[in-house]
Amino acid sequence: MRLKDKVALITGGSNGIGRESALLFAKEGAKVVVADVDDRKGEETVQEIRDMEHEAAFVRADVSRSPDCKNMISFAEEQFGKLDILFNNAGIMHSSDDNAEATEEEVWDLTMNINAKGVFLGCKYGIPALKRAGGGSIINTASFVALLGAATPQIAYTASKGAVLSLTRELAVLHARENIRVNALCPGPLRTELLMKFLSTEEKKQRRLVHIPMGRFGEAGEMAKAALFLASDESSFTTGAEFVVDGGITAAYVTPE
Repeated sequence: MRLKDKVALITGGSNGIGRESALLFAKEGAKVVVADVDDRKGEETVQEIRDMEHEAAFVRADVSRSPDCKNMISFAEEQFGKLDILFNNAGIMHSSDDNAEATEEEVWDLTMNINAKGVFLGCKYGIPALKRAGGGSIINTASFVALLGAATPQIAYTASKGAVLSLTRELAVLHARENIRVNALCPGPLRTELLMKFLSTEEKKQRRLVHIPMGRFGEAGEMAKAALFLASDESSFTTGAEFVVDGGITAAYVTPE
């Protein structure tokens, strides 16, 4: 098993990439802490892991709040004795996120607080725990839009994911000699509840699909497998990376016929 004897904390662990990663990490031997604001779905994810006869626990955490982030790290260490893997995955895509003229300041602030500040706070409290464990892996969920502009206006989301990418690079450099690796997972458009709510019409869906060389949305399970690589010792020489899993969207100059 690729994560045997590891302890992993996954924020946003009740849905989408987070949930699929929690299940996969557990199957690969990790003890998993699911952190989320959705108590019901978070507990359901934990119960599913336990039903597979693996160890897991749920902690409620709003990643935009410092006390919650501090508590979730302490909870992981108290429950399982250490922390080896921190997956800062929680994020939002607000339905009112638009261009700079139309996006309200409140939408900008909320998006930045969860998507960017949440990663900062996770690392602020998580890095000392990884040091106590002798090192480990941090995975931050960014996006392909951190690398290029989105076809659908979403200015706050795009800016927040760019911040995650820059934060990842700096932390990777700062902690490289402390046996702590920090990488950014950059998914392409996915068939998840988060994106499908945003792409609420067929026209919006097609505006995305036309740019993806593979011609389909990605699946959360595919991102979980990428996260597993970054979490495992198989990626032991990988840090500061933009790990792009996007169906070819960032490689395409023109749309294939």
